[in-house]
Amino acid sequence: MRNIVVLITAPSEEEAAKIAKVLVEERLAACANIVKHIRSVYRWEGKIEDDPEVLMVVKTREALFDALEKRVRELHSYSVPEVIALPIVQGSEAYLKWLDEETA
Repeated sequence: MRNIVVLITAPSEEEAAKIAKVLVEERLAACANIVKHIRSVYRWEGKIEDDPEVLMVVKTREALFDALEKRVRELHSYSVPEVIALPIVQGSEAYLKWLDEETA
């Protein structure tokens, strides 16, 4: 069973909290941290954008990624939300056990 960290940006802390709560309630994630005050510079529809955002750092299992991504797309205000996964290479055995227990 492989654990992952999923990075998701959102336009506001309120929207991020709403998404995070649903993901945890539905056991698609064990935990979601919300990091305020990030600045994102990106190209969108031919223009360079420079916007304030918040970042969610979501811990889950790789097997749940597709369902998590689908749920984020349903809840998110962006037409193309950032939802990218990174493997957890190592971690505290107790924490990873908890992560597995808290996800469906």
